[in-house]
Amino acid sequence: MSRTMTIFKRELGAYFATPVAYVFIVIFLLLTGAFAFYVGGLYERGQADLEPFFRFHPWLYMLLIPAISMRLWSEERKTGTLELLMTLPISLVEAVIGKYLAAWCFTAIALGLTFPMWLTVNYLGDPDNTVIAAAYLGSLLLAGACLAIGSCISALTKNQVVAFVISFIICFAFNLSGFPLVLDLFDAWAPQAIVDVIASFSFLTHFESILKGVIDIRDIVFFATLISFWLYANVLAIEAKKSS
Repeated sequence: MSRTMTIFKRELGAYFATPVAYVFIVIFLLLTGAFAFYVGGLYERGQADLEPFFRFHPWLYMLLIPAISMRLWSEERKTGTLELLMTLPISLVEAVIGKYLAAWCFTAIALGLTFPMWLTVNYLGDPDNTVIAAAYLGSLLLAGACLAIGSCISALTKNQVVAFVISFIICFAFNLSGFPLVLDLFDAWAPQAIVDVIASFSFLTHFESILKGVIDIRDIVFFATLISFWLYANVLAIEAKKSS
C-alpha cells in the first residue's frame, strides 16, 4: 500500500506541476455550468435539483476523461521512463493502481469544485440533498470507469492522440448502447433479452438510475467490475509490452 501511495503522490503532483491540470479544471467547470444553465435550463425548469447538471456528465466524460488518461502510460512509453519505473521495487499492479488512483483523485477534485452548484440550488429552493449526493457518487463512479478504459488504452500505444481517440470511441460506445435510438433499433428485431443485455452495458442505464437517488447494488457492482476488468487488462497490456 505504501508503494502504491508513493506512485499516487508522484502522479497527482505531476498533474499540478504543469498548467494542463488548471486548464482542464477550468474547461470542465465552464462546460458543466454551460450545459446545466443554457442547455439543461436549470433556472427555467423551476425545480430545486441538479438533474440538468448531471444529465450531461456521461457525454462530457467521454470527451474530457480521455484527455486525462491518454498520458498515463503513453508518455511513460514515449519518454522511455516505463523501463525505469519497472526497475523500482514496486509491482506492476501497484504502479497501475497508483497511477489510476491519482487520475481518479484529480477528476474528483475537478468534480468537487462544482460545489457552488449545490449551494445554488439550496439557496434557491429545498432540494433533496440525498439525491444530489447520490448523483455525485454516480458521477465519480462513471468517471472512474472512463479512466480505467483510458488507462488501459494508453498502455497499448505511445501516441497520446491515438490513445485519446480510441478511448473516446470506446466510452462513446458504452454510452450509445443505452441510447433509446440504439435500443429501438435492436428492439425491432431482437428478443427482449438481447436488448436488455445491450442496455445493461450502458453507462447511461446505470448512471441514470443513480441520478434518481436510487443506490442499487447492481449499479455499484457494474462500475466496480468494469473498473477492475479494464485495470486488469491494463496490467496485461504492460506485461505484454515488457515481454515483447
